[in-house]
Amino acid sequence: MSGEEEIFIGSIDQGTTSTRFIIYDREAKPVASHQVEFTQFYPEAGWVEHDPMEILESVRVCMAKALDKATADGYNVDGGLKAIGLTNQRETTVVWSKSTGLPLHNAIVWMDVRTSAICRRLEKELSGGRTHFVETCGLPISTYFSALKLLWLMENVDDVKEAIQSGDALFGTIETWMIWNLTGGCGGTNREENLVRGLHVTDCSNASRTMLMNLKTLDWDQPTLDTLGIPSEILPKIISNSENIGSIANGWPLSGVPICGCLGDQHAAMLGQLCRKGEAKSTYGTGAFILLNTGDEVIQSSHGLLSTIAYKLGRNASTNYALEGSIAIAGAAVQWLRDGLGIIRSAAEIEEMARSVENSGGVYFVPAFNGLFAPWWRDDARGVCIGITRFTNKGHIARAVLESMCFQVNDVLNSMHKDAGEGREIRSKEGEFLLRVDGGATVNNLLMQIQADLLGSSVVRPADIETTALGAAYAAGLAIGVWTEEQIFAAGDKEKTTIFHPKLDEAHRQKRSECWYKAVSRTFDLADLSL
Repeated sequence: MSGEEEIFIGSIDQGTTSTRFIIYDREAKPVASHQVEFTQFYPEAGWVEHDPMEILESVRVCMAKALDKATADGYNVDGGLKAIGLTNQRETTVVWSKSTGLPLHNAIVWMDVRTSAICRRLEKELSGGRTHFVETCGLPISTYFSALKLLWLMENVDDVKEAIQSGDALFGTIETWMIWNLTGGCGGTNREENLVRGLHVTDCSNASRTMLMNLKTLDWDQPTLDTLGIPSEILPKIISNSENIGSIANGWPLSGVPICGCLGDQHAAMLGQLCRKGEAKSTYGTGAFILLNTGDEVIQSSHGLLSTIAYKLGRNASTNYALEGSIAIAGAAVQWLRDGLGIIRSAAEIEEMARSVENSGGVYFVPAFNGLFAPWWRDDARGVCIGITRFTNKGHIARAVLESMCFQVNDVLNSMHKDAGEGREIRSKEGEFLLRVDGGATVNNLLMQIQADLLGSSVVRPADIETTALGAAYAAGLAIGVWTEEQIFAAGDKEKTTIFHPKLDEAHRQKRSECWYKAVSRTFDLADLSL
C-alpha cells in the first residue's frame, strides 16, 4: 500500500448522533477530519426522529471543513482525492418526493419503537408469527427494521400515502438519501452533464437490514413485498459494497469525485477491522453491535441473533455473511447521564467518575430505554437501575452504566458461540478467542478492562478506533484500484493494537453474570404496548 503519487480517499461516516468526514492517504492513515452533531427529536415516549435535511447539511459542512483542514496542512486534496466511500446508521427510514426532493416526514430512527402495534398485528396475522420472514431475510419481526417503519409511514402520514399513489415517493435508508442528493437529487448539474438526477440505490448490507431483501439472491423479495403491501416502485436498486456508483454533483464539495464504496456502519466496521471468516468484532457507539463473519454460509440463529450480510466487495465478488447481535443502548446511556441527569458534563468524565469506586457497589443498570434487542428481543422492556442503597453514589451509577455495555456484549457473544457450533468456532488468527473492538467509546480504558474482566477473554483495540469510516474508505479505494483486497487484509497484520487481558476470577465473573440476568428480567413487561 505504497506509492509516490499523492492519492487520498474520503469517507463520509453518517452516524446516529453525528456526522464526520475523514480524509485518508494512500497508506490508509487519516490526515484530516471534521465532525458535527445534529438534533435528536423525541416527539413521544419511545419515538426518535432526525431531520433528513439537517443530516445533509451536516454532511456538507463536514466535507468542506475537513477539506479546509487538509489543505491548510499542505495536502493536495483538491487534485488528489480520487474517490469517496460512505457509511451510515442503518435501518433509519426516509420517504421523500422525487419531484421536490423534500422529505415527506422526519426520518424514523432505527431505535424508534412506534411500530410495536404493527409488529404485534403481523405476528398474529402471519403463519410463522415473529419469525415469519427469518428464512428469507434472516430477521425477526421487530420495531428495529426499516420495513415496519415504512409501513407506519404508509399508514399514518397522508403526504406519504398520496406520494405513493401518485408515483412521486422514494424510499430509502440514510445512505440512499445521501447518495440520491449527492448525485443530483431532483435535478442538478455536474462537470460532465448539464442535468443530473439523483441515483436511487442502496447497497446489499443496508438492504439486508430492511427485512425486505432475500439474503441469498441479494434482491428485493417479491413475496415479502406482497405480504406487507409495499410497492417495489419506491425501492432503490441494490448494488455491491465496492463499485463506482456515480459522481458527486455540482453544488457539493468535491463535485465530480466518484462515490465508490457504501456499507452500513457495522459492516464497514467489520471491513475496517479486517474480520475474516470466523472472526468477530464489537463496535461501541450509540448502540453496540457484535458481528461474526461466517464466510459464504448463511447461519440461521436459534439464540436470538440475526443473519445478515458482512460485505460484498464488488459486483462479481463473493458474498460474506455474518451473525449479528444488536444492542440498542450503549454509548447513548452515557449521553443520558450527561443530558438527562446532568451527572457528568461531558462523556469523557464518566471514566474518572467510575474509577472513583472499586466496583459498582451492587448496582446494576439495564438501559432498556426503548426495549431490548439481541438476544432478548423485548420491545416491552424499559430501563431499570437496581441494587441502590444509602451507600450508592454517582461513581457507582457511572460504573454500572459502563458495566451495562459489557454485560450486553457478553449476552450476544454467548449466543454467538452457541449458534456458531462445532466447526465454526469464533477465533482469531492466533487460534484463541479475542474480541476486536472499535468505536468512540473504546477510548475509555476502564470500559475496555471491564469488558475483558466480565468476558473472561482478551479485548483488542486498534490504533485507529474509527474503523467504520476506515472500512468505507477501504471499499472505495478497492473499487478504483488504489488497493487490492490482499493488500488491505495484509495491512492489518502490521497495525499496532492495545490488548486488555482479563483479571477477574471465574467464580466472581459467574456471580456477576447471574446478578445481571436477574436485573434484565426486571425490565420485562414495563412498557405500554399501545405505543
